[in-house]
Amino acid sequence: MKDHPSLVVCGFGLLYLIVTITGCASHTATVQKSAAANAEDVASSAARTSVDLDIPVEEQQESPAEIVQTGAEAFDGEFAEGARSVVVIPQPPLTQSLVELEMLAVEQNPRLVKLYREYNAASSRSRYVNKLPDPKVGTNVFGAPIQTASGSQRAVLSASQAIPWLGKLDAEEQRACFEAFAVRADYMAERLRVIAAVRTGWYRLYVIDQQIETANANQELLRSLIDVANAQIATGTATQGDVLLGTLELSKLEERLLTYRKLRVAVQAEVNRLLARDADLPIAVPGELEISLPVLSAREIYETTLRSQPEIQAAQLRTQASRWGIEVAHLSRRPELTVSANYFFTDNNRPASTLYQVGEDPWSLGAQVSIPLWRDKYDALEDEATWKHLASTDNEAELRDRYDALITELLAEARRADETAKLYQNTILPQARQTLRADQESYSRGSVEFDRVIRDYRNLLTLELGYHSAVGELAVSLAQLSRISGQDVKLAPAPAPELPEQPQE
Repeated sequence: MKDHPSLVVCGFGLLYLIVTITGCASHTATVQKSAAANAEDVASSAARTSVDLDIPVEEQQESPAEIVQTGAEAFDGEFAEGARSVVVIPQPPLTQSLVELEMLAVEQNPRLVKLYREYNAASSRSRYVNKLPDPKVGTNVFGAPIQTASGSQRAVLSASQAIPWLGKLDAEEQRACFEAFAVRADYMAERLRVIAAVRTGWYRLYVIDQQIETANANQELLRSLIDVANAQIATGTATQGDVLLGTLELSKLEERLLTYRKLRVAVQAEVNRLLARDADLPIAVPGELEISLPVLSAREIYETTLRSQPEIQAAQLRTQASRWGIEVAHLSRRPELTVSANYFFTDNNRPASTLYQVGEDPWSLGAQVSIPLWRDKYDALEDEATWKHLASTDNEAELRDRYDALITELLAEARRADETAKLYQNTILPQARQTLRADQESYSRGSVEFDRVIRDYRNLLTLELGYHSAVGELAVSLAQLSRISGQDVKLAPAPAPELPEQPQE
């Protein structure tokens, strides 16, 4: 008898079946373990991936043996399982500049973190799409042995390997690489949008603070006017209606202040949302903002946009990916080769013969080729890929036109806001203040009515608020221009302050 009797052959088939079932069972256990270590796997994968761009630095995860809490006092406690509890005293946030807020948003913004992980996923996909499929190994154990002249065949062991058209694998790799680069460009475009949104919110906070400061100053002015009206009543040159009119304006101004404070809370919460932190954390802004116009023309900014705007780059990369998609669809017509090998286990249970060798284990080699018979299917695949490529090309052209129009619109808005702010600062506001002072002096002498002084005050308040709004609109327009161009636009240097004239000797 041979070394592989029927018991051994059946045992081999049973062993293969057990290994397969054990693999499925071990997969179930692995799923349970991976669910607990999912966050660590993502963080380690991000740390292993090296990319040539500014990416958010993910915070190191806390050790599972340390639990951080917040409270009014700091002390160390120990739980039953040995995990330590560290209570941390919350500290008031430090005053952060705009640059620091931008860096914080880049590191912590949830959408940026999501896009970064999607880029890692797309990059990982590009590393396996060109690989061959896994080989297959199988066995057949015959319930009733096949009787042959050389012996009883108990089982057959087979192995096969599918080999797709290698050119198609290379085309799929190229398409996956371009798609990964497109996701990377999406991340950079979203990064610019987040930075522009942080700047816009910061500038809005500046405008609101200036409006609050202006309203507070006008409250003091109103109170002084009411004091003058009371003095005029004592001398008989004014009536009680003047005081009531001033008190009404003071109440209206208080209502306006409540609206400003509510708006500031909302804008502050939105900026904190972009920074992925508590909505009620205070954000400090400077008391003065110096903004100037760009030195580049609309055409120069547009040329910079074509070179630096990640959204346009993402559209170009997806156009390249769709072009390789056409190649993949075209090569799908190529046949796929499958090679196989089979080994038959045969018992030595026949009388010896001179015509054949009893108990010899036969083996065979085989090959299969797929036949791309259904032409309509492959024509439809190529049509689908072609239409996707044409749509990607149209999207790229639409982005170019849209950015060209946006640059012209934002540059015109910036120039308008700059001219408006200068007109307010140099002409309108000085005249309005001069008019209010003149009518205030005339009222103290009894030459004009109190309602005229109030009208002058209203005009001055409206003009001061309009000046701050114009400065804010200029800053927001420049922030959006920087986002569209893909980099900070170069601004003209601020004019030097005029020196006072020297007195003639």
